[in-house]
Amino acid sequence: MQSFTYLSPTEVIFGKDTQNKVAECVRKYDGSRVLLVYGGGSVIRSGLLGQVRQVLADAGLACEEFGGVQPNPTLEHAKKGIRSALEFQADFLLGVGGGSVIDTAKAIAIGAANPTADIWDFWCRKATATHALPTGAILTIPAAGSETSNSAVLTCTATGSKRGLSSDLNRPRFAIMNPELTYTLPVYQVACGVTDIMMHTLDRYFNPVDNELTDAIAEALLRTVIAKGRIAVKDSHDYDAMSELMWAGSLSHNGLTGLGGPGDFAVHQLGHELSAMFGTAHGASLSTVWGSWALSVCHARPERFARYARNVWGLDGAGVNDLAMAGIRSTVKYFAGLGMPVSFGENPDIGIQKDEVLRELAYRCSFQQTRTIGTFDVLDVKRIYEIYREANR
Repeated sequence: MQSFTYLSPTEVIFGKDTQNKVAECVRKYDGSRVLLVYGGGSVIRSGLLGQVRQVLADAGLACEEFGGVQPNPTLEHAKKGIRSALEFQADFLLGVGGGSVIDTAKAIAIGAANPTADIWDFWCRKATATHALPTGAILTIPAAGSETSNSAVLTCTATGSKRGLSSDLNRPRFAIMNPELTYTLPVYQVACGVTDIMMHTLDRYFNPVDNELTDAIAEALLRTVIAKGRIAVKDSHDYDAMSELMWAGSLSHNGLTGLGGPGDFAVHQLGHELSAMFGTAHGASLSTVWGSWALSVCHARPERFARYARNVWGLDGAGVNDLAMAGIRSTVKYFAGLGMPVSFGENPDIGIQKDEVLRELAYRCSFQQTRTIGTFDVLDVKRIYEIYREANR
């Protein structure tokens, strides 16, 4: 096991009606002027936004709303939020929604605490943020794990670039998690969430280092998500399934399932370029390329894929290479069974692309040929292109 520092300071308030505790949570972390960040229709139609606003008002907390966050949240919208936070003199950011909303709240929190900076410099590693306003989250979508993670992802629409910033400044002070708030989700969004949860652990699990305890935790989480995901796409009102998925989403991205290893995250990097160029949902971008990535890198450590096949999918009775391939096939079949795309042609936002588009994707993913991605098997621009080409069917 490699050396690591583990910090997971977010207070989790889990269970039915926990959104009613939001005011006491904000006060606990010294908030008094709350910028309430949200997306759009669902939190309004469900009445959740109005309920949260009323709870804050009843507690004497000033509140200003900032809505309109879209999937694959943008730098440009976050900058509007920064201006709103500064005008309102917000001292606390509250994201009510899923990962896109919470990531936007994190970005606003950093921008409002650094008003003279261009926040894109932080996301592009040209500058380092040293302070941020505190944030909290009321989660409505089990998926991204942003409610307990140190990361936030933004897309710059001007350049078509999607970047993530990992910093402990991004850790929310609290996360309110009521599984009943997920009941309004469309089936496809549930499936995207299941995929994202799995991928946050898969991208940590497939790394060059074996760590028995960490690996066992990751395998247990994956088995749980696979089983509960099957139930949730059939009945999103199944409280048990949604509660397990909601908690799994947080654990999958708070660092726990990758402790002691370097992580890989090549699939996330590959997927980010698909979301940036085509606007496809994050979970869909991951399922679109995972199988092609796995086939490309399996040779590096087939025994790792074989262990995955045995301990996650319950497969056995074959040689290492055959077992590894069986595990890959089972994963791709599972994604397809959820209704997720597993190739460019199956993804309605993408479709079959010309070769020059694949090369452009690879060029962007390699940051104009200035970086490689992955640790399980290091991928340069040529290998990245080959994975996109394999997925282009």
